[in-house]
Amino acid sequence: VQLVESGGGLVQAGGSLRLSCAASGITFSANAGWYRQAPGKQRELVAIFSIDGSSTFLTESVKGRFTLSTDSSKKTMYLQMNVLKPEDTAVYYCKARDLASVYWGQGTQVTVSS
Repeated sequence: VQLVESGGGLVQAGGSLRLSCAASGITFSANAGWYRQAPGKQRELVAIFSIDGSSTFLTESVKGRFTLSTDSSKKTMYLQMNVLKPEDTAVYYCKARDLASVYWGQGTQVTVSS
């Protein structure tokens, strides 16, 4: 299983980015999602699919701004991030899981300047 993130970068506050996570050896379903880790802080959940994969949960600070989705094959997962704020600056990681294990991507840096 391999997860490869892309789409990070430097953006001004109020701007948008779309992160992608391409999977090989697995498809995105229950409990797949995105996490982030800012400098000096613990990794935190940003957005995740529900256990049955039918809905999404977003952490309060990104509700109304971020959207979690996949393509029809469920082999690419996206995080659309709008109205970005400096506090969104972090390394963003995608996560997938199957019955055997949990898998993480290598991370992609998102930097939002004020």
